[in-house]
Amino acid sequence: MNEIFKRRSIRKFEPRPVEPEKIERILRAAMAAPSAGNQRPWEFYVVRRPETIAELARSHRYAGCAAGAPVVLVPCLRTAGLRYPVMAEIDLAIATENILLETVSQGLGGVWLGIAPVPERVEKVDAILGLGEDLHAFALVPLGYPAETPGERDPFDSARIHYLD
Repeated sequence: MNEIFKRRSIRKFEPRPVEPEKIERILRAAMAAPSAGNQRPWEFYVVRRPETIAELARSHRYAGCAAGAPVVLVPCLRTAGLRYPVMAEIDLAIATENILLETVSQGLGGVWLGIAPVPERVEKVDAILGLGEDLHAFALVPLGYPAETPGERDPFDSARIHYLD
């Protein structure tokens, strides 16, 4: 559970590549996420092409930090054949959190840049990646070796806990 407490949004990266085995471990963690009815509505794009990363960084006003990342993972929602379509974005959110936690475990940093559920963001990233009608971008996760070290924080707030005994 140490990764849960160490995870911070990292938006600046060293200009060095991420080893393929680390990317695979991160994707294995993503696919280990629970999903409604085990529908596993995900596919993942691993973007390492600098030109495509630059396009993704221009996809919306908060995505600029992606430009400095050696890798951008794009969790995508596969809409065909879902048993529980209303739960699919929740499934993707859990998989994306697993990506962030395993990123920390691998000695890397990353940040979740929201795409879904904003239609214009989804459409723009779908077009950049050339996705079809049954596959849609859910998030951008730029990752790499951190070039920044944000301070520690403790977000625990006992006022938000309510016991019903």
